Parts: sequence; structure tokens; C-alpha cells
Amino acid sequence: MFTPSLFRWTLLGCLYAYATRVSARSIRSETIKVADPTVLILGGGVAGVIAARTLYENGITDFIIVEARDELGGRMQTETIGVPGNEWVVERGPNWVQGTQTGDGPENPIWGLVKKHGVKTQANDWYGSMTTYDETGYVDYLDVFNDSSNEYTTLTVAAGARVQRQLVDLNARSGYSLIGSKPQTPAEKACEYYQFDWEYAQTPEESSFIASSWGNNFTYDTDVGGFSDTNQMSIDQRGFKYFIQAEAEEFLQPQQLMLNSTVTNITYSSSGVNVTLTDGTLLVADYALCTFSLGVLQNDDVSFEPSLPDWKQEAIQSMVMATYTKIFLQFEDDFWFGTQMAIYADTTRGRYPVWQNMNLTEFFPGSGIVFVTVTGEYSVRIEALSDEQVQAEVMGVLQAMYPNVTIPQPTAFYFPRWHTNPLFRGSYSNWPASFFNGHHENLRATVDQRLWFAGEATSLKYFGFLHGAYFEGLDVGMSLAECIRAGGCAGLAHIPEITNPYPYKT
Repeated sequence: MFTPSLFRWTLLGCLYAYATRVSARSIRSETIKVADPTVLILGGGVAGVIAARTLYENGITDFIIVEARDELGGRMQTETIGVPGNEWVVERGPNWVQGTQTGDGPENPIWGLVKKHGVKTQANDWYGSMTTYDETGYVDYLDVFNDSSNEYTTLTVAAGARVQRQLVDLNARSGYSLIGSKPQTPAEKACEYYQFDWEYAQTPEESSFIASSWGNNFTYDTDVGGFSDTNQMSIDQRGFKYFIQAEAEEFLQPQQLMLNSTVTNITYSSSGVNVTLTDGTLLVADYALCTFSLGVLQNDDVSFEPSLPDWKQEAIQSMVMATYTKIFLQFEDDFWFGTQMAIYADTTRGRYPVWQNMNLTEFFPGSGIVFVTVTGEYSVRIEALSDEQVQAEVMGVLQAMYPNVTIPQPTAFYFPRWHTNPLFRGSYSNWPASFFNGHHENLRATVDQRLWFAGEATSLKYFGFLHGAYFEGLDVGMSLAECIRAGGCAGLAHIPEITNPYPYKT
């Protein structure tokens, strides 16, 4: 395990006054200065670790990763659930390599790391292994499901045509309507949810028509450079996070990592950066790379002095941090569907719709584990309820799915609360129709030459995906390395104001 103790014991307790590199903030006399590296990488998820690796590979080793949790991995986190003797490690957050590789085409870099470090995965059939239900129990509407899949493909093609014709973006609901897809029945709505909300963690009304389509195509469609249309689900009992932790072990030294270190303030100027932790510890550096989630930036969980410029704040507040929640149950006996996946069509759209069977031989045989996923506002809703209330609702849905079965109480029940977690404030980013490319450039742009940004949200092609975080860590790490070698640079440029192509007429 990495630990900062090898260098902190020589530094902690060295209480002294000094002239700070950043004049905008006076340092309290009781503040403890523990480090003075060239680069502080704030956040130890995929973007942060890959940025650190990129600096290392470019001969820059004077950096420290500052991570709030007790391990690397970011939103890749595990939970052990189950009764004694039948306990299993499940994934709170990311669970899949989405898009792997087709032939000798481009390889998803996450897939490359998973293979390199021997993470155990299983092909997850999202479309060919499906059972369908509604409030009356089992009902076969696979024809509706297949039609919905085809409609989503048509949606992405129509979005591509808009790009070629340089037409304005719309929300995906408008896109669906333009191709004639207007779900009316619970089954139609549930199948649309499976195609759309289950991927983007928000509704078509809340999502960009164009960006949601390219987000799909650049990952899954090999015709436009995507990796593959297959998904590998992590079933490794070390956790999906193992691949990034193992990668970090190959280059990261103990003095280059601070765990259990939560950032509360970043003070910056064109001459350097001060980072203050919740315990009052001060870190001083030439550069800081922020890999915080978009949700943390939106909710002011970290303060900036001076305040971030208007163009940066507009970019941050214009994108959306969505929430994706997996709810796990364990039972003594298996009474549910024998396929990998199931859809439940409730009269309320988004009410416990997507189910997955982990009790199968290829996943966690004998585990008795099944889980259901909710997203968006429904995730926010259940986070405000007690575990007991949510369990009662989920059990009610299972009873509707199996009206002739006496369903026992689960032996284990768990779900994470991503939306209210102050280290994340959601699961991953989503692109709304009002968000422009210029906003996205500003989201990743450097502030005052010294303050840099990276993460899945800053990826144009792969926002919301783990491989988006990887590519951003790689790209920004390379740009930052070049800047350091050059003795300074302007960084990634921003656009002062995002304007309409045509003026409004009143």
C-alpha cells in the first residue's frame, strides 16, 4: 500500500513562517507546510494516475498525487456484501470496459490495462440475454425492445446528419420525435430508458441529441473509430480499481502520494499554486492539475482564490453531473430470471427498470445476488430515503414481477449514495443540449497558466466514460510536461465568450 509516511514524518511538525509563492492569500502561522513539488495532481482516479504516469514517462518526477480517500481509484470503488460464508465484492461505481477492441482496430486503453494486470472480466450481453416484465408479471415484449434498439441506432445516424449539415443541436427527445419514435406504453418507455437513460444517466429531455450520439459512436461504432460493440464486466474480487492501482505501483513512489487528504482551498496566480487541506496542511507547487469530478466543481466543495473566471464557471455550470445508482440484493434462493438482464416496465418511467442477474455461472455463481439500476432524478430521490424505504420499494417491484412467488426478505441490501457524496456529487458527466463545444474547450482550459483541469468530463469524445478520463490524463499530462520543460507556457486556451452564430431577433 502506498503511504505518505516515508516523507511526511520528516516534514510534519516543521512549523515556520515563510514567504508564499502566491501573494493572494496570507498563510496562518499554525499552517503546516509539508511539500513543495513542481506539480500537485489533485485526485487519484484514472485521470490523475495517468497524468502522473505521463509526467513520469517524460522525466518529470517532482509531483504528488493528493487523494481524499484511502486508496487510488476515484469512482472505482467496491463494497463487500453478503452473509458470512457467502460474501462478494461488488462495484459501487464503474463496472464495465465499454467497447473493447475489434480485430486489429483501435483498442480501448482501459481494456489494455485490464488485460495487462489480469483483471477478471466476463462478457456482458446487454441485448441477447433479456427477460421482460411489467406490473402484471412476466410479459414478452422483446419485439418492442428490438424496435427500441433500432430506433436508437436511427437516432445516432440522424444526429450525424445534423453535424454534416451544420444544424443546431436539440435535445435527444426532439431527436427521437423527429425520427418518429414517440414511446407511449410503459413497455416502450422502459425499453427507451434501457437504450438511453441507462447509458447517460439522464433522460432524453435532459441530454444533447448530437453529443449523446457521438458519445455512443466514438466508443462503440467502429465505422467512426469506435472500439467495439462489446462490453466486459469486471467480476474481479480485488475490484475493478485493481488495474489502476497496479499501474500506479509500477512508477509511483511513496513520497509521491498523499492519501486521506481532502482539498478545501486552492489559491492560485500566474506564479504558482497553494493547496490547503481540511486539516490545515498547506501544499505549495508551481502547477496544480484538478481532476475533481464535475459535481465537486459545481457545488463549491473546493473554494478557489481568486474565484474562477466567469468563462470557466459558465463552462462548469453548463454541463451536468448525472447520477447512476446500482442497488444490490442477496437472497438465499434464486427465484428470478435466468437471463443476464431484465427490464421492468412500470407506469412511472424510470422506476427500478434495469435488472441484472449475478447468480449465473459466468458471474457470481451461488451468490444469490441480483441488482437493479436507477438513474438521474430517481437516484436523487432514493438517496433522500432510508435504506429500509428503498428496500421496501424494490421488494414491491420484485413482487409485481413475480406475483405468484412468495418473495423472502433479502439477506443483504446495499446501494451507494453518489449524489450526496461530497467527494463526487454524482456518478459521471452528461452533455445537455445547451452546452456548446466552446463551453467544453473552456471546461478543460488552463487558468492563469498554473491551474489545469482533467477528467472524464473534459473529454470531448468520451465524456462519461473511464476511457475518457484515461485520454484526458494522457493528453493534459503531455501538455503539462511540455510546459514544464519549456519553463512555462500559456496552457490550454479558452474562449472569452460563447456566442450564438446568429443574433436574437426581438
